[in-house]
Amino acid sequence: MDWIRGETIGRGSFATVNLAILRNNSTKFSSPTAVKSSEVSTSSLLKNEKQILDYIGSCPRIIRCFGDDYSFENGSEYYNLFLEYASGGSLYDQLKLHGGTFSETVVRRCTRSIIEGLIHIHQNGFVHCDIKLQNILVFNGGDIKIADFGLSKKTGEKQSKTYTGTPMFMSPESVNDNEYESPSDIWALGCAVVEMVTGKPAWSIKNWSNIWLLFARIAVGEELPEIPDSLSEEGKDFLAKCFVKDARKRWTAEMLLKHPFVVDCSVVLECVNEKTSSPRSQFDFPDWNSNTTASVMGSFELREGNELNYDSFCVCNFYSPVDRLREIVTNHGPVNWSDSDGWICVR
Repeated sequence: MDWIRGETIGRGSFATVNLAILRNNSTKFSSPTAVKSSEVSTSSLLKNEKQILDYIGSCPRIIRCFGDDYSFENGSEYYNLFLEYASGGSLYDQLKLHGGTFSETVVRRCTRSIIEGLIHIHQNGFVHCDIKLQNILVFNGGDIKIADFGLSKKTGEKQSKTYTGTPMFMSPESVNDNEYESPSDIWALGCAVVEMVTGKPAWSIKNWSNIWLLFARIAVGEELPEIPDSLSEEGKDFLAKCFVKDARKRWTAEMLLKHPFVVDCSVVLECVNEKTSSPRSQFDFPDWNSNTTASVMGSFELREGNELNYDSFCVCNFYSPVDRLREIVTNHGPVNWSDSDGWICVR
């Protein structure tokens, strides 16, 4: 594949994202395309993403992968993954550009699109494991597609002693039992819907709250994310089907697709393009950085404008469920969540 690495769009701990410009016409994809690259020694997540996208196949609600290759640059060998370019950025970008909230009619349409993507993922035997607005892409015409499969796994595949995902979107069974199956994606979907409606995380937390206290709220007792009062009764009922502590009783994506909240969705999200000198892509996260694997961190980082940075991450070194619960129900544990290894804007 004959291509040139264009301008840098974003940079993280293990990968850099650029625009890929073709030297000549290609039948596989057209320019511009996003190329996500990392050194071969740290490319396991990118390769996992490629394998999963190849396996689940084409779907209008899933980001397209055009292939991969290796390159030797500046004395190092890189693994490159070519992905569909989303001119509207992420759904979180659009939420900000729309003033911080979406109308319920837009939320209904976006939610239906995400569900359609989840059905395809789940029916093909996989779990996304990191559903959130930053991983939902917006294309011209308002099309919505799920992206970032670096943390995804096969259904039934056991996880190691590791927390995986974004704390604010993690389900009770993920925190309690390290269980990541299709119901965990549904819980995260509910959190994403709340954020689209309110512009705020589904869990209200105080500045510099300890992550382990958040885990305790998710995992222990009957507390659930607060359902917005502004939602219609259909919307409230939809979220009630997502926020069920017992994963066995939580509605599936197939069931939710038939819910009245997403049945009649005629309003399409109007894609707003930010006035910048260069295009935005699905990997450009200026305000809410995201990384797939980060150091263990214990408290939320407060950014400008009282905005919290709650990244996707892996927390390792739990030796048993007892140890895990002990960490959850006490105030002790790793502190100083000040690491900023996530994606950063470089423009």
